[in-house]
Amino acid sequence: MALHKIKDFYPNYRDQFGDHDILSYGFYSNSEKIGSVDDLLVDDEGRFRYLVINTGAWIFGKKVLLPIGQARIDYNNRRIYANGLSREQVENLPEYDPDSVMDYDYEERVRNVYRPTATGTAAGTTAAGLGASHGVDSPTSLDATPGMSDRTTRDRDRTRTNYDRSSYRYDNDPDLYDLGRDQDQQTLRLYEERLITDKTRQKTGEVAVGKRVETETQHVSVPVERERVVIERVEPTQGVVDPALSGNAFQEGEVVRMEVYEEVPEIRKEAVVREEVRVRKEVDRDTVESDETVRRERLNIDKDGNPITRDKDGNPLTRD
Repeated sequence: MALHKIKDFYPNYRDQFGDHDILSYGFYSNSEKIGSVDDLLVDDEGRFRYLVINTGAWIFGKKVLLPIGQARIDYNNRRIYANGLSREQVENLPEYDPDSVMDYDYEERVRNVYRPTATGTAAGTTAAGLGASHGVDSPTSLDATPGMSDRTTRDRDRTRTNYDRSSYRYDNDPDLYDLGRDQDQQTLRLYEERLITDKTRQKTGEVAVGKRVETETQHVSVPVERERVVIERVEPTQGVVDPALSGNAFQEGEVVRMEVYEEVPEIRKEAVVREEVRVRKEVDRDTVESDETVRRERLNIDKDGNPITRDKDGNPLTRD
């Protein structure tokens, strides 16, 4: 079965984890901090299988896998514990490479390191809280406690060896992958629905402002002047004789020339700005009212006998 990074399998995984994003938690062996949680691996069905641990300077920055059943989560202090995890175990673990495929042989090498110490005790909140809070199905539990009978031990060992590459299932190793082993501390989360408001822009119409050409006939009057030649014949003055013309009175070819002009109208067209039209948008604001029904989970406490229930401040706990 293939393994996937939580961010690849659940891109919105933080929406499910809420304030408990364990990828930022510190990692401790007993009370010693040995690194941090880099990633969370899930199988094809989305079940949590491994934490990717960056050991920091403890083992020169080596990254290894921790089966989810070996993790104990303390949400209040943002820590994850793996009690009893030794430096020798980490040194024997194969290094995790995020770019390589983790096949059956690789996982068997990881499992063989943890199997001899798969009965460690819890510290802080158990991984069961993680699984139950986010809808992860736990494999069938095969209880492995220090006080188990020899027959149970033999059955467990036989189960572990009665598989191969094609038949192995994670419930063959409940000590490593079972999220429900520790029943002393569990987490119950109460959810409520919140209204999320958002706005989207959608096109409701379109205004196109253009122009067209209209034609019309206009009548204009242009006054013009024309010249014409007027020829008048008049009687000569009686008794007046020009002595200078007595010898040249008769000459052939004598012509009087006079130029004649008239005005011709010149009509042309030119384009002028008659009017300017400006187009702009204005935003009208309105408030849309809507009523929605939201749900909220409240805590119901049914007491049988006389148990004492208190909150984190020590006050008696009632229904909330």
